[in-house]
Amino acid sequence: MKYYPMFMDLSGARCLVVGAGRVGRRKLSTLLECGPALVLVLDTSPEALRLAREVPRPEGCALICEARAFAPSDADGMTLAFAATPSAQVNSEVARACRERGVPCNTAVSLDGDGGSFLVPSRVEAGPLVLALSTGGASPALARALREDLESWLDRGYPLLIRLLEALRPRVLALGMGSDADARVFRAACAMPLRARLLEALAAGDHALADSLLRPVLPDGLDFSSKEILHGMD
Repeated sequence: MKYYPMFMDLSGARCLVVGAGRVGRRKLSTLLECGPALVLVLDTSPEALRLAREVPRPEGCALICEARAFAPSDADGMTLAFAATPSAQVNSEVARACRERGVPCNTAVSLDGDGGSFLVPSRVEAGPLVLALSTGGASPALARALREDLESWLDRGYPLLIRLLEALRPRVLALGMGSDADARVFRAACAMPLRARLLEALAAGDHALADSLLRPVLPDGLDFSSKEILHGMD
């Protein structure tokens, strides 16, 4: 059986986090960034809950921290749950209660049997570009290492290239050449080795070179300046 990372709109959702240790707080931090309406955090350690209360959260998001053990009824009405305690048994109990209620649950144990029902991929962001990667739960450490590799690689001009293509797209479409012709233009602009040379030019701030590389693949007469488009970004 194969499992895939989950992408959900959690704005306004009710979520559960069982375990407020280092892993649980990391899950909580990412979760709060998604703007849920309420997050219930459970842990038997008052100190762990104190640290959980300090995790930044957006306005309008209710964070409820309770110093007690998990009960199956805690999963009632939840949109999403995380079982992040040091105990595999407790995590399995949370996962089992969530399965019975149809609530997606992520745990620190295997997805098989009493494990969770979804994985949380490592996220790589480079400006407007967002990538997700996962080792299927086999090695979180490798996923983190790959994320660092990707962050370094993507930082070599990709955010600038995306912004440039984003600005050029409506200008090309406005020419009314048709979808096939439009697609050919942008495929050519993104093809290697042109893309590699564009990335180098943009990363170096050489806008004249970037413009000269792009002009041959763009429609005749299209007026643009990468320096003006990317002003303030490089």
